[in-house]
Amino acid sequence: MDNRHKDYSQAARRQVRLLLLLSLISKIASEEVHYSIPEEMEEGSVVGNLAKDLGLNTGEIAKRNLHALALDKKQYFAINTKNGNLHIKSRIDREEMCGGNALCQISFDAMIENPMNIFHVNVEIQDINDNAPQFLNGDIKIEASELSIPGAIFLLGKAADPDIGLNSLQSYQLSPNHYFVLQVREGEDGSKHAELVLNKQLDRESESSFHLTLLAADGGKPAKTGTAKILINVIDANDNPPVFLQKVYKISLKESKPKGSSVVQVKATDRDEGSNAQISYSFSTTDKSAHHKFHLDLQNGTITVMETLDFEEAEKYSVAVEAKDGGGLVAHCNVEIKILDENDNAPEIILVSSSSPIREDSPSGTLVALINVKDRDSGENGDVVCHLLSNLPFQIVSTSNNYYKVLTDGILDRENTPEYNITITATDKGNPPLSTLTTISVQISDINDNPPAFEKPSYTAYVPENNPSGASIFRVKASDRDLDRNAQITYSILKSNIEDLPISSYVSINSESGIIYAQRSFDYEQFREFQLQVKAQDGGSPALSSNVTVKVLIVDQNDNSPQILYPSKAVEGSALFEMIPRSADADYLVTKVVAVDADSGHNAWLSYHLLQATEPGLFTIGHHTGEIRTSRTFLERDAVKQKVVILVKDNGHTSLSATVTLNLVFAENFQEALPEMKNQSSLPDYQSDLQFYLVLALALISFLFLLTVILAILMKLRRSGNPKFLQCFAPVPHSNNGIIFPPNYEEGTLPYSYQLCLSSESRIQQYAFPTTSVQTAEDISFQNQSEALLTANEGSSLNCEMDKSDTQAQPVNTDWRFSQAQRPGTSGSQNGDENGTWGRNSQVEIRNAFKP
Repeated sequence: MDNRHKDYSQAARRQVRLLLLLSLISKIASEEVHYSIPEEMEEGSVVGNLAKDLGLNTGEIAKRNLHALALDKKQYFAINTKNGNLHIKSRIDREEMCGGNALCQISFDAMIENPMNIFHVNVEIQDINDNAPQFLNGDIKIEASELSIPGAIFLLGKAADPDIGLNSLQSYQLSPNHYFVLQVREGEDGSKHAELVLNKQLDRESESSFHLTLLAADGGKPAKTGTAKILINVIDANDNPPVFLQKVYKISLKESKPKGSSVVQVKATDRDEGSNAQISYSFSTTDKSAHHKFHLDLQNGTITVMETLDFEEAEKYSVAVEAKDGGGLVAHCNVEIKILDENDNAPEIILVSSSSPIREDSPSGTLVALINVKDRDSGENGDVVCHLLSNLPFQIVSTSNNYYKVLTDGILDRENTPEYNITITATDKGNPPLSTLTTISVQISDINDNPPAFEKPSYTAYVPENNPSGASIFRVKASDRDLDRNAQITYSILKSNIEDLPISSYVSINSESGIIYAQRSFDYEQFREFQLQVKAQDGGSPALSSNVTVKVLIVDQNDNSPQILYPSKAVEGSALFEMIPRSADADYLVTKVVAVDADSGHNAWLSYHLLQATEPGLFTIGHHTGEIRTSRTFLERDAVKQKVVILVKDNGHTSLSATVTLNLVFAENFQEALPEMKNQSSLPDYQSDLQFYLVLALALISFLFLLTVILAILMKLRRSGNPKFLQCFAPVPHSNNGIIFPPNYEEGTLPYSYQLCLSSESRIQQYAFPTTSVQTAEDISFQNQSEALLTANEGSSLNCEMDKSDTQAQPVNTDWRFSQAQRPGTSGSQNGDENGTWGRNSQVEIRNAFKP
């Protein structure tokens, strides 16, 4: 055995040298290496020096990492990483691997790195004569009728030898005898069958049985043999043996044929009668695999499937069927079953190598993974095509021998997709096709390709004035889509539009949080807004940055009181007076108070209020214009000199105010006003207050008296049941006569005299008001009573007006404008309800005229 191995090894080396020589001559780079070795070599035996055959020296073997790719479950070869020898790792039995196939080879792939290359190694396994021919049944029993004529054939079957070529079965030999000779037939597949031929008429009475020996020999050196004992019993006459309708039955059977399905029915006939015509069927000779796969019915000769068929396990089966009649005569036929391949094996995907993670800036064509696909089916059923299942920036490229490369095919962006699950589909070309899916997970590593991004393109910060120094006034926020250090952001202030002082004296910024702090207290009246540019920079290498503009607006606070421009305060020791003609009518423009406020917006909206007056009901002031007007004509009982205190307040959340005192004199000219003002003593303030309370008490008493009279009249009308009295206030149809109300009815409450009403039409017609301008004593009394009531009402309405002004809502539009007459300043007024002409009054300055 060792000598044969040495011979085969030498032959293999010669074959490799010849192949290398041919490749050098043709100058064509081959990716395949061929070896030829005998089977059954011992483990560790050297097949050849693969490194040398690949053109690698000893130093490059470890550096370039020459190794075999482990794709199959069982590995028969291994590569020595020191010297590059290819040696046997596991026992190789050619018959177990390839069966009766003439060509038997083991293929595997070897890989070297730096640069990467894959070589395909084919090792042809040569047969040795390690199996002797064997008969399925050690003893062959034959029953021969004594009536059998010379030339009758008795099938002996065949011996099985798994070897091939000369090492397989070559000849048969029969022990010497006088009645039988041996005949050998060769089938279409090259197999040899032994038949026993009757050479001489039998005579059971002279010799009832024969014991012969059949020898089967192969062509090996030395040859191996196998024997079988033949026992021939001579039976009584049965002169018609069974006859099969066909000598050979050829069947094509799909491998998906279910268990219990009928394959074929063999049929034999016998011309005898009775028991000699009763035929039974049996397998005469068959291999063990066919015996387990099929079942033969003894009565009708039907062959059925017993186990699942697999084309990948066996492509065909050959069985011999024997038909025997009741007299012992037999006939034989062969059933050849061909298995048709079906697409019953899905492709297999093997991940050879993979690279993860890969950088997001990897160029297209970067190797991601190397895979190998297999399919056990044959023909188109075993042809496999791979593709990617989803639309991803990757592609799959076929290399050779069912190897595929997964490569990048587009731009990778970790911020959008940090991980890819690449699904590979392997589909064969069968009908219907079968597919296999496998998923490769690939991580994408980060690079600094995203600058920091602010939440807004620009910011506006509102800072109330008078803020404390060091207070935080705003915060900018930027984000970075990168990871780790590439996403660490620091903030800084680049520049501003402030030129007089450095920006650091106004604001500072926290480099980590982006919070902006005020370094000083701001004053809206001096400094209203400024801009600064903030920079956000990440920690990548190289670093990326972005800028944003922050506009800081100082918000006004109500920290300035109104300033009264007119009338201006007099010089110490003097007094300012306004002269009013005695004949002035109601709504006469006396003067106008002009004030301004250094604040802005709502804080600068001013309102004017009559805070104190000698005669409270004599004057009114425009709430927004500051115009002081008379509310009625001057009476003889009114004091010539009037003192008026005006309150000006702004519209701030906490209102601020200022006051001014005006001295008003009723006179037609200056000469008339001077002596009267000197002779008339001014009333003290407490007398003015006393007069107010007296008027208020009089009004209250009048109201209670009027209420009592109305209730009494209503009670009387209810008792009498006469409702005509109530109709006095209704207008009389088709008549011009009706109730006449005072001209100022809409502005106040009717006095008591106007609330009386008569029930008869004649008394209604007699009830009328005087229309002349001359007043009687009774009219004056009535007017005084009405004025007292109106004075009390005006006093209360003034307080109400002041309260409402405090709680008045500010207009939404900050550009709210007054009319020309309502704007503060010294400009001329326009005519209107509260307007007048400043030129109608002159300011009179009289020193020490009415000193208290």
